[in-house]
Amino acid sequence: MKEQDWRKSVVYQIYPKSFNDTTGNGEGDLKGIIEKLDYLQFLGIDYIWLTPIYESPMNDNGYDISNYLKVNENFGTLDDFKLLVKEAHQRNIKIMMDIVINHTSTEHQWFKEAIKSKDSPYRDYYFFRSSEEGPPTNWESKFGGNAWKYDEQTDEYYLHLFDVTQADLNWDNPDVRQALYKIVNHWIDFGVDGFRFDVINLISKGEFKDSKKIGKEFYTDGPRVHEFLHELNQNTFGNKDMMTVGEMSSTTIDHCVKYSNPNRQELSSVFNFHHLKVDYPDGEKWAKGKMDFHQLKEILMNWQLGIYEGGGWNAIFWCNHDQPRVVSRFGDDSSEELRQASAKTLAIALHMLQGTPYIYQGEEIGMTNPHFKSIEEYRDIESLNAFHYLKSQGYSEQHILEILDQKSRDNSRTPMQWDDSENAGFTSGESWIATADNYQKINVEQAMKDSESVLHTYKALINLRHQNDILTYGNIEPMYMDHNQLFVYRRHYRHQTWLIIANFSKDEVTLPDGLDISGDTIIQNGTVNQHKISGFGAIVIEIAK
Repeated sequence: MKEQDWRKSVVYQIYPKSFNDTTGNGEGDLKGIIEKLDYLQFLGIDYIWLTPIYESPMNDNGYDISNYLKVNENFGTLDDFKLLVKEAHQRNIKIMMDIVINHTSTEHQWFKEAIKSKDSPYRDYYFFRSSEEGPPTNWESKFGGNAWKYDEQTDEYYLHLFDVTQADLNWDNPDVRQALYKIVNHWIDFGVDGFRFDVINLISKGEFKDSKKIGKEFYTDGPRVHEFLHELNQNTFGNKDMMTVGEMSSTTIDHCVKYSNPNRQELSSVFNFHHLKVDYPDGEKWAKGKMDFHQLKEILMNWQLGIYEGGGWNAIFWCNHDQPRVVSRFGDDSSEELRQASAKTLAIALHMLQGTPYIYQGEEIGMTNPHFKSIEEYRDIESLNAFHYLKSQGYSEQHILEILDQKSRDNSRTPMQWDDSENAGFTSGESWIATADNYQKINVEQAMKDSESVLHTYKALINLRHQNDILTYGNIEPMYMDHNQLFVYRRHYRHQTWLIIANFSKDEVTLPDGLDISGDTIIQNGTVNQHKISGFGAIVIEIAK
């Protein structure tokens, strides 16, 4: 495989369950990914990030791992995974595994041993606490309800920041850490090229006290988290040519600089999600909301400047398996013309930023939210919990469905749309979740044929990143931050300057006075002249010196 600076890479995220099914059982599998490697090579991506493929009861779609060393038989076999790694490498594509080491499934052997008795050697692998009067603290689970579950057998509670079947690991126990490092090294030896660490900034728990809010302050970016990540680095991937990214929940720029500055030897890069909460009214996810465009720009630019100046590294993205489809969220999917225009402009606005771009399966063809009409179509545990909770609060079913239509994680989990045949070419059987109705118009086969498609914009953007150091190493200068419709910034590197203008509205917009757009056009969407830019138009210009 060709070696290149990982910072010039583009990552493609695959949610295997919804990518491509070769068995007809309605769920995607590893052989299905192998089948589509030529397509990914055509697109030009460098890494595939796979959401978890380990053995799991699948209560949280694989983020509840019961055996870190086995492949979930729903996805195939260890030999299938070995072949996927080999075939990907032959096409110059690297494999990044998603690993969850903040918690395990309660079906994991460690937990099964831990709940046998208070004297179990595995008891201290988790957080068990006795309490006379209900749960030990008032912390809330991320999925709703209290974060402590009572275990009758030993008359104690265990901590689960997520689902009750996801018990938090005790990283203060050195035996736990060594066991986890062994697992990471197992997969390094297997041949994978990188890791995405799930909710990794939650691994260090502080004091177990009642919270005035929901408890986040006691475990987010906790007291020993940097020590633990440095130790993880030194015991596993630190001396290898590997890309790592940490999913950082409710974090800060200062912490993320520490996580991702190479001098500290923790991780290569960081995900943060602040920019994907700009449609949460008063911070509430489960409410109908419109994007706060000024807040979106402010958050993106604060993180761009803060991480760059601190010598850290951003992962940049609009979509993943936990977020709605960006074209439905920040663009406009109300007509085919607006969908295409907004999908391209969102892509250009993001891919010109500093950091490593992530593309989520289907984003590159402008896939939309499925706009489900009934609760029976939803599968996501978080969405179903929210539905029942909101119903108990007196909201109408119709209103709740409108919220889910905006916010559900299932919006990004519908099957990948390959062609216009039944089930969008995803499966010959009955899909585990319904396909979006628009698959006959929006699919890979159609996009490949159309040189003006969203797909070809993504392919061009990937190529630009590979060819132009300004995108990887250049600094960033925000401009016109108070403009109500335009996202404008410049990138500078050595003697080069690129100007990026993206119109986030469907209306034609007059360009600000004094904004000089003379120079060579690098990429363009819609029409732009010295005075106006079309609705959802975008342009990147190399400024003439």
